[in-house]
Amino acid sequence: MTETTPTDDRLIVALDVPDAHAGHMLANRIGDAVSFYKIGLGMLTGGGLALAQELKDQHGKRIFLDMKLFDIGATVEAAVRGLARFELDFLTVHGDPHVVRAAREGTGASGMQILAVTILTSLDRLDLDAGLIRPGHLSEIVLERAQRAFAAGADGVIASPQEAAMIRALPEAASKLIVTPGVRPAGSALGDQKRVAAPARAIADGADHIVVGRPIWQAPDPRTAALAVRAELP
Repeated sequence: MTETTPTDDRLIVALDVPDAHAGHMLANRIGDAVSFYKIGLGMLTGGGLALAQELKDQHGKRIFLDMKLFDIGATVEAAVRGLARFELDFLTVHGDPHVVRAAREGTGASGMQILAVTILTSLDRLDLDAGLIRPGHLSEIVLERAQRAFAAGADGVIASPQEAAMIRALPEAASKLIVTPGVRPAGSALGDQKRVAAPARAIADGADHIVVGRPIWQAPDPRTAALAVRAELP
């Protein structure tokens, strides 16, 4: 794996593969085409934290740890305090204010930034109904959750590309990050995502970073696929 990383880190590649070995092999194939990786809950028991530290410390990559933590405040604070020792870049928690406040406390003096999940991009209004989430248009709920997360101390939010422009327009979002999963390059399958947009549209609508997984790691040549996504960015 080359040690050189590009200056444009707006593309975050999701290493949604089974274990650290597969993640390491994928990152090797991508090389210097990507400087920012997401490691999620699915890889946690497969050496995900060790891979995160290796990519950051030995290869100069930025790391987004996508844990989507949710629990009582004391437990969230303790978990975040432990994760902050790895000196990673982003960590996700659910956007409930008590969770965000606890995560903010847990970061301490580290530089790890807390991103709050608004509504998962794999969900739509029917899913919210099934989960007994209050009535209302999904985008309105996303907007309100973003506002509450910012007020609780979140450094940014995770939101679908379809809500990025609304969130960016909030006065509270002026200095905050918007990270958008559910981004699909031209010609890509939707997979389990329901609220999606193309890379250029997500950035134009206010996203700071886009997260792309399967269209890159399932491609015959992941490096070429990553460069193609970067080429779509304005």
